[in-house]
Amino acid sequence: MWLKVITLIKNKHFLSLAGNVIMSGLALVTMVLIYHALSVTDAGIWVFFQSVLILVDTFRSGFLTTAFIKFYAGATPGRKVEVAGSAWWIGILITGILLLANIPAYFAAPYIDDYSLVLFCKWFGISYLLSLPWFMATCILQGEQRFDQLLYVRLVNQLTFMGGILFIYFNHTISVTGVLYAYLASNIITSIYVLAMGWTRLRSITHRTSTIISQIINFGKYSLGTTLSSNLFRTSDTFVINFLLNKQAVAIYNLGQTLMQLVEIPLRSFAATAMPELSVAYNQNNPISVISTMKKYTGTISVVLVPLVIAGCLVADWPINLIGGHKYMGTDAANVFRIFLTFALLYPLDRFFALTLDVIHLPKVNFYKVLVMLAANLIFDWLGVKLLGSIYGIAIATVVPVLVGTVIGYKSLNKYCPFNIWSVYSAGYRQVKSWISLITGSKRSIQLL
Repeated sequence: MWLKVITLIKNKHFLSLAGNVIMSGLALVTMVLIYHALSVTDAGIWVFFQSVLILVDTFRSGFLTTAFIKFYAGATPGRKVEVAGSAWWIGILITGILLLANIPAYFAAPYIDDYSLVLFCKWFGISYLLSLPWFMATCILQGEQRFDQLLYVRLVNQLTFMGGILFIYFNHTISVTGVLYAYLASNIITSIYVLAMGWTRLRSITHRTSTIISQIINFGKYSLGTTLSSNLFRTSDTFVINFLLNKQAVAIYNLGQTLMQLVEIPLRSFAATAMPELSVAYNQNNPISVISTMKKYTGTISVVLVPLVIAGCLVADWPINLIGGHKYMGTDAANVFRIFLTFALLYPLDRFFALTLDVIHLPKVNFYKVLVMLAANLIFDWLGVKLLGSIYGIAIATVVPVLVGTVIGYKSLNKYCPFNIWSVYSAGYRQVKSWISLITGSKRSIQLL
């Protein structure tokens, strides 16, 4: 019995899922503090600032993360060093460009009316610089499938940020600027931690090669689309709400979206473990194995999501009150959450189809797909606001780009290796059924003992 427990704990899927559950829980606690302490307007300012920060950082994380794991996973030790060094060189280059861009942006800040954008123009370069070491460490640890160490890195980052929020919260000095300082401090501490632990492979930069740099760049310029597909639509929604409605609507909409962690936790966990597995299958020139692996992951997470979606729709009002407080009761936040949940089962298809396209050297398809999805999202967001005059229109419109992305991904993967979309769900059902049999079998063993 204990051997089974130890095996489960050491399992990469368990570690990835546990890590995402813990991190999302801590992030949720931090969000509760921010929403309770700040006014609805100030909460909207912080949400919009963070949305812009994440969007711009996509040009680093989206460019490097998938490309790095693809070339790093399953490679020889010598090639791993070269890939790590080449990725470091590109990461420093991108961060340097962002730092240079921060100079004119800083001097333009006084002429900008939106306070969220003012904060961004003043601090984005410093933020990306401070986070570079621990960002590179997460790429390396994911490529090595060291999800235990990856959890430690994320814990340090989230706990220090939450600690900073708690400090200013209980000292009654919390403000948007104070939250920003706590965020920057957490990046400094996390980067120092990974450097001290030797998880950044910083010295490998001397082993970079022009060939691998070129390969990462050629792949990364298209794989950027995969990362954009996971956060660009949320950010574009926030932009539309911010400029066509108001900051209060931003906070309310984000609160409803925050609860979508119910879906994002298993999605991120399975995606983190699927990427190296898909890369190995592709590098072995086994298309059937690639599609089989994709179907297993996509179908499993889709089946697992069904009870979570039902439960979320039933109890939506309770978490809204818990996280946001009484000032958010009676707002549209709970219904926004319910709307998103109604088409959440499409998310795994879109996410894993995009991931697989990157692995099989079709990042260009993802790139163009994202452009089409973004155009559809902006058009239908605008129509939603004009027709309904509220955040309901934007929430409902979000289903359109997800459907577009799913269809494009499915048709593109069928050209690589034909499969029926319903076979995805049957593969997931079989996987979940085997897990249930294993668990019930373990319980019988415990009762016999």
